[in-house]
Amino acid sequence: MRKYTHYSLLAHNTFGIEAYCDSFYEFETIAELQQVLRELDADSQLLILGGGSNMLFAGDFHGTVLHSAIKGCEATVQGDDVFLRCGSGETWDDVVALCVSEGWHGAENLSLIPGTVGASAVQNIGAYGVEVKDIIYKVEAVDVRTGECHSFSVSDCQYGYRKSRFKTEWQGRYVITYVTYRLSRCYTPNLTYGNIQKELSMRGISEPTSQQLRDVIIDIRNAKLPDVKVEGNAGSFFMNPVVSKEKYLSLLATWPDMPHYTVDDSHEKIPAGWLIEKCGWKGRTLGRAGVHSKQALVLVNRGGATGQDVLTLCESICCDVKRIFDVEIRPEVIFVGRSEK
Repeated sequence: MRKYTHYSLLAHNTFGIEAYCDSFYEFETIAELQQVLRELDADSQLLILGGGSNMLFAGDFHGTVLHSAIKGCEATVQGDDVFLRCGSGETWDDVVALCVSEGWHGAENLSLIPGTVGASAVQNIGAYGVEVKDIIYKVEAVDVRTGECHSFSVSDCQYGYRKSRFKTEWQGRYVITYVTYRLSRCYTPNLTYGNIQKELSMRGISEPTSQQLRDVIIDIRNAKLPDVKVEGNAGSFFMNPVVSKEKYLSLLATWPDMPHYTVDDSHEKIPAGWLIEKCGWKGRTLGRAGVHSKQALVLVNRGGATGQDVLTLCESICCDVKRIFDVEIRPEVIFVGRSEK
C-alpha cells in the first residue's frame, strides 16, 4: 500500500489538469483497502479514482483519494460461457485485448475505451452498439462505511445509459474491487453501429474475425479522437440527449439532415456531437480549452488549461445548444472540486 499527502493528480487524469488532493492511498488487495478504511476519519471526504479518463478536476480535492491497483484476470470456462474475473485496477483495453486473443467474445466493440475495469462498471461504458452491462456478470465491492465485502448482480446495479447506482445513490459508498464479465466462445459480431461496415468493406472484409473487428474499431477511434498525450481530453464529454418523438419530429422539420437513433416508440436519441457542430463549435477554442477539430463531442486541453477553462467551455456549448435547438445536453464527465456559484 502507498500513501501520499498533498499529492498531485496530474498523472491521474487524462485531461492533463493540475490539481491536488489532501491524501492519496493506492491499495493492491482488499485487505489493504479495508485497512485504509479503518484508518480514515468517519467524516473524511472520499474520492474513488480509477484512470481519471472520465473526470474533470475543476479545482483541488480537499479530501482522500482511493486508487485501486488490484490486478489479475482469472477465467472460468463453463460450456460456451467464459467468466472472467478481473481486478478493478486492470486497464480496460488490456482486458479487451486478452479476450480477443483468447477467443472470448463480447467485448470487441468496446476496444480502446480508456480507463480501468472498476470504472467500466461504474460508468457503464459503451461504444458501437455495445454497453459493458451486456457482458457484466457480477461486481464485487467494499462498503467504505463498514469495510464489508459485497457482491452485486447486473440487476442490482440498475444500469442505464452511462449510469449505474455507483454513479447515483451509491456514489462514494462502495469501492469496486473485482468485476466478473460473462463472455462467449461463440462469435457473433455486432456490426450494425456507426461506420463499422463501411470500414470493413474498404478493407475487403465481409466476415471479420474478432481481431479484425477490434482493429477496425481501434482505427476508427484513433482517426477521430485525439491522443491524450498530445491534447488532454476525456473522450466523449457529453451524453447524447434523448428526446420525445414529438420533439424529434419538430426538430426534423427544421433540420432534415439530423441523424438519430430510435430508443423506443416514444423516444429518439440525437448525437450531441452533431448538435455541437451545428452550433459552430467544432474546432473552436475558448481560452486554453477547445473542441476537437475531428469530433465535436470531445473537449480538449490546448495546453495549460485549468479545469475552470474546460468548465467555462462546457457551459458555453450547453447554452448554445439549448438556445438553438431547445435541447439540453449534459456532461458525461464527472466534475470534481467545482466551486458552487
